Amino acid sequence: MVISQFSAATSTGRSEALLTRSGLLGDGLGSRGSKSKVLLMRTWISRPVTVRRSFSVNNVSGDSKQKLKNPITQEEALTAHSPFTPDAASIASSIKYHAEFTPLFSPERFELPKAFFATAQSVRDALIINWNATYDYYEKLNVKQAYYLSMEFLQGRALLNAIGNLELTGAYAEALRNLGHKLEHVAIQEPDAALGNGGLGRLASCFLDSLATLNYPAWGYGLRYKYGLFKQQITKDGQEEVVEDWLEMGNPWEIVRNDVSYPVKFYGKVASGSDGKSHWTGGEDVKAVACDVPIPGYKTKTTINLRLWSTKALSEDFDLHAFNAGEHTKAYEALANAEKICYILYPGDESMEGKVLRLKQQYTLCSASLQDIIARFERRSGANLRWEEFPEKVAVQMNDTHPTLCIPELMRILIDLKGLSWKEAWNITQRTVAYTNHTVLPEALEKWSLELMQKLLPRHVEIIEIIDEELIHTIVSEYGTADYELLEKKLKEMRILENVDLPSAFADLFVKLKPKESPVVVPSEELENSEDAVEPIDEEDAVETIDEEDAVEPIDEEDGSEKKVTQETKMELPEPVPEPPKMVRMANLCVVGGHAVNGVAEIHSEIVKDEVFNAFFKLWPEKFQNKTNGVTPRRWIHFCNPELSKIVSDWIGSEDWVLNTEKLAELQKFTDNEDLQTQWRAAKRNNKLKVVSFLKERTGYSVSPDAMFDIQVKRIHEYKRQLLNILGIVYRYKKMKEMSAAERKSKFVPRVCIFGGKAFATYVQAKRIVKFITDVGATVNHDPEIGDLLKVVFVPDYNVSVAELLIPASELSQHISTAGMEASGTSNMKFAMNGCIQIGTLDGANVEIRQEVGVENFFLFGAKAHEIAGLRKQRAEGKFVPDPRFEEVKEFVLSGAFGSYNYDELIGSLEGNEGFGCADYFLVGEDFPSYIECQEKVDEAYRDQKSWTRMSILNTAGSYKFSSDRTIHEYAKDIWNIEPVKLP
Repeated sequence: MVISQFSAATSTGRSEALLTRSGLLGDGLGSRGSKSKVLLMRTWISRPVTVRRSFSVNNVSGDSKQKLKNPITQEEALTAHSPFTPDAASIASSIKYHAEFTPLFSPERFELPKAFFATAQSVRDALIINWNATYDYYEKLNVKQAYYLSMEFLQGRALLNAIGNLELTGAYAEALRNLGHKLEHVAIQEPDAALGNGGLGRLASCFLDSLATLNYPAWGYGLRYKYGLFKQQITKDGQEEVVEDWLEMGNPWEIVRNDVSYPVKFYGKVASGSDGKSHWTGGEDVKAVACDVPIPGYKTKTTINLRLWSTKALSEDFDLHAFNAGEHTKAYEALANAEKICYILYPGDESMEGKVLRLKQQYTLCSASLQDIIARFERRSGANLRWEEFPEKVAVQMNDTHPTLCIPELMRILIDLKGLSWKEAWNITQRTVAYTNHTVLPEALEKWSLELMQKLLPRHVEIIEIIDEELIHTIVSEYGTADYELLEKKLKEMRILENVDLPSAFADLFVKLKPKESPVVVPSEELENSEDAVEPIDEEDAVETIDEEDAVEPIDEEDGSEKKVTQETKMELPEPVPEPPKMVRMANLCVVGGHAVNGVAEIHSEIVKDEVFNAFFKLWPEKFQNKTNGVTPRRWIHFCNPELSKIVSDWIGSEDWVLNTEKLAELQKFTDNEDLQTQWRAAKRNNKLKVVSFLKERTGYSVSPDAMFDIQVKRIHEYKRQLLNILGIVYRYKKMKEMSAAERKSKFVPRVCIFGGKAFATYVQAKRIVKFITDVGATVNHDPEIGDLLKVVFVPDYNVSVAELLIPASELSQHISTAGMEASGTSNMKFAMNGCIQIGTLDGANVEIRQEVGVENFFLFGAKAHEIAGLRKQRAEGKFVPDPRFEEVKEFVLSGAFGSYNYDELIGSLEGNEGFGCADYFLVGEDFPSYIECQEKVDEAYRDQKSWTRMSILNTAGSYKFSSDRTIHEYAKDIWNIEPVKLP
């Protein structure tokens, strides 16, 4: 295509020069080599020759076609890719160059999608220059580098963030305007990268932004999901999942590094070689290929890297003979098995195939990333390679338990491939790796079937078994053998391998220590001597719940395989107890294998020490830290809320707060200034008007910008209690219906209640909650008696871009999780930063936000974390007396007021006193009275707009602590031991 375009206008030599030039920077090679070739190629051009082709474009105001202004010349083509002066003219040339020479679209038109890709590619050129310079400098200095491993990176759109960090927003807006488009129209063509789902991935992306902005040497590592989680559609049946198509048109930000790939092995067997080393052979091999995304810092040259792994099989794994024989599926089987590893984020794990795929994903991330990190260490060390210095050059942070296999994988590489001893490898591993805990929910503290892991990763199980055995040694040394019950309790709590027999080295010891028990009377000598005899199991050793598929089927008496005994004999036999599954506890492995364990909010870190890992904390208190989460103020106020950002800068006197959020506190002295309050309210209203248009377009519902915007957006989960929110709305609606129009207007402030978030595809109860919210909305929003006094809107397919629109417009946000169950939360920080007042429990970062913004500027309700266990105990004992208003709401829902859907099971989860799936485990009923009473205080406060605006300003002023820059400084100093490296 490129040659044909230039063949009529220039010589073959010139065309080759252009091709060479295009390939050079398009592949992102070193900047030093680039410059020398640019100079050489420029000498081949004797005069500029105008390329005659022009593009048809859609006018921004309609569908009429227009010509691309000032079609690109050959001289512009050569200079467009060079480090350009950041002005509108050179940017326009760069955009035109990419539209012509690196196209992903046909050449006839220059419409918005093509304009976006050409614009993004022109930005990428600037990033590549800084990116190459950053890593050239790191290579030369051989500095210690941090590597952040995460299964999720929820980045959002990159274009506006990148040009904002490069301080080129104005220049790009002008350049695109000259080319016939508006920057904001071009920017919304970008799909959100489907590389994450919730706060875990959003935090990781904020951290990368801060690392680059603060000039810390660091990389992110993740997986390049082809389809991400799913795209959420809301239908009459509630949530429906369809494939996410974010890569359908390509990704202009990424660069595939075909020369950077590593083998990743599954299955096979382990054998000891003549050299005494373990050799992992056979099995299934895939190749992990690197795909890089540059991450620019704000007002700095530093541009760091997010390296994502995709998986594929080798070409020789394609079975050509099978294909030619018509066995097409068989021929492609190896390739499909390799590629599917990176298809979906969190594939459903109800089936064994799903479990295998998830474990493959986690190991692929760990193995490929560590091989890459080690290769970089070896290259930088050169002839002075000393493995004991590895922790002095490398810090690996595991974001939650998904990357836990880093620990046995690093051990495997160091011992099996690099020849280190166990002691040397273990010392290096512990000094290198650190673990961030993100949850106190037992189901989220990952456990993997030992049997599955033995099949898939046999060498790693051997290593984990040795780590577990050494841990047992440590526990026995710490607690001694005098108190058998205490020792047994600690082993059960702390071991990595759950329900696994003690190693042989300890078996005899525990036989001697265990108190003698009264013999079980077995009336039949034959049974007593039988291999099928059932040993009595201590109640404390039994697991609390057994999956149905693991339950032991009763033996049919007519089965000839069992000897018949008399009825009297059977009554004396102990009942057979199913053998509990043998599991690998990943969180315990993280704590044992790393040098630091941190929670992500003050209250969460205390729960981690006092409850989740209390035994480990008592053993190694020095390992445990707190690192309260943060969000980047660049994306979450400066770029997404430019009007409010300008007001803040004008009143503070500079934009310094974007890098030093402590300066936000200076707003406190202006909170009562009427001019500031007027400007503040105007900015909020303008943001609300944008959301009004968005909701109409996305959902069809019309809402009033004069109503309070009340927003809860986050993953749909029972502990986050969207159910409490919607039941509160139902109560509000019911009371409205019981009043006259005049009474309603005097009693209630108009509200638009907005929900957003995805329920995991197999999480039935969460999907019921989504369905319930949409049903309530369908009823309330079409009730003519209620009108604009109450609207309920569920925004489909909530993502970062939607958050960037909703959060600046929010006036009240709900962070109402059951106390003690939310590790931190980060959306609460974004809302506060944008002047939104919060209603919430004392959970996660809510505690610290309330301290910083002022207790009078936060609407608090609900039980406290230390009360939760006692309240559940009271419920189990039948002592809970529900509030009449709560009972009233449940009856109203079951009456069919919101349609014909059967909500018995949803409401049933709030009934009873014990049992899985009922007994109101998340205390919705307990907190309901204080919640609706707190909402009455919200209404009262909102009526006084002057006071409300003051509260809003103080929320922004008090949010300074919750910048991810502060968090990253703490990680760098306390865990990673890395220093900023600013490019000269």
